[in-house]
Amino acid sequence: MSVHVPANRSEMLLIIAGSGRMLAEAARQAGFRVLVLDLYADLDTRLHAVEFFRVPSLAIGHVAPVLDDLIERYGVAQVIYGSGLEAHPETLDYLNHHVTILGNTPAVFRGLQNKVEFFATLGALNIPFPEVSFTAPDTGCDWLVKPMQGQGGLGIRRHNANCVIDSCAYWQKFQLGTAGSVLFLADTRGARVIGFNTQFTAKLNTGLEFAFSGLINHSTLSRRQKALISGWLTRCVQAFALKGLNSLDFIQHGEQVHVLEINPRPSASMQLYGHLLTRHIEVCRGSLPDALPKQKSFAGFRVVYADADLRIPDAFHWPDWARDRSEPGAVCRPGQPVCSIIARRSEPRQVLAALAARQQQIFNQLIKVQ
Repeated sequence: MSVHVPANRSEMLLIIAGSGRMLAEAARQAGFRVLVLDLYADLDTRLHAVEFFRVPSLAIGHVAPVLDDLIERYGVAQVIYGSGLEAHPETLDYLNHHVTILGNTPAVFRGLQNKVEFFATLGALNIPFPEVSFTAPDTGCDWLVKPMQGQGGLGIRRHNANCVIDSCAYWQKFQLGTAGSVLFLADTRGARVIGFNTQFTAKLNTGLEFAFSGLINHSTLSRRQKALISGWLTRCVQAFALKGLNSLDFIQHGEQVHVLEINPRPSASMQLYGHLLTRHIEVCRGSLPDALPKQKSFAGFRVVYADADLRIPDAFHWPDWARDRSEPGAVCRPGQPVCSIIARRSEPRQVLAALAARQQQIFNQLIKVQ
């Protein structure tokens, strides 16, 4: 299947996400003129965008005026969304009524956010997952409280009988194991696996110990486990009518694998596998490719979180492997992202070593705020 590239190299594309850098970079590399609406407007996003807009949130009240203005001035007609809209499905509805969404529809997105229906569907498909409850369990420490509309591990905490629970939450049994994900393309009928990943989490504070902090495109899954998960993907794609780039998160413990959630959008892992945005667009407009290029090396991605009040020096020189770079002079509070880093090597252990060294290199140049 041919890969679409804009014929006149100037086709306009809107990116909307909590952080739009990854998609903006991919879209620009694919030849699009990019408009970005996100929460950060970091240095990299500004570099890749024709115009960018930093909004306080992705709620419809903040997004609608910007979108209306872009349609009037640029005639933008298509959008790709990333993470951050989980709590704002009404914004997806608004986008869907005004532009063409290249990705899953708002109805599909909502269906996956409805955890009662999601886990009931997994059960009907005979796909294992850690036990869930939609009422507070009697026991405590072996349960996690999770937001219904969460993303990136934010808001997940250990259940405590004394804590105040948000009404939009559910409980899931804590499962020991290694967190992983699989990135795949879908056309509502079938799936093509792009790659299996091992995910990392960070404990940012006592109430936030499962925050997504990165991943590597390497997995310890056996061939049998990979085949099993691939079969689950086909069932899920058909049951939920998934389209484009998606990822499925799971937990591996020995021979057991349990599904945690499906992210119905391009995820952070896409930047580890080369140029995939054009594949995403082609699948949304047509059908799956017969085959995908083989993985030639290993790559890792890590979010660098501040461990104290840290300031970016005014004359800070960002290395070329840094992404999502904060502005000079910006102060990052504990638990806030400073930047993200990427490393590519021939072996997984070399990738992990490079990520650790690069993170330390960033920390060594930051200024602690007294």
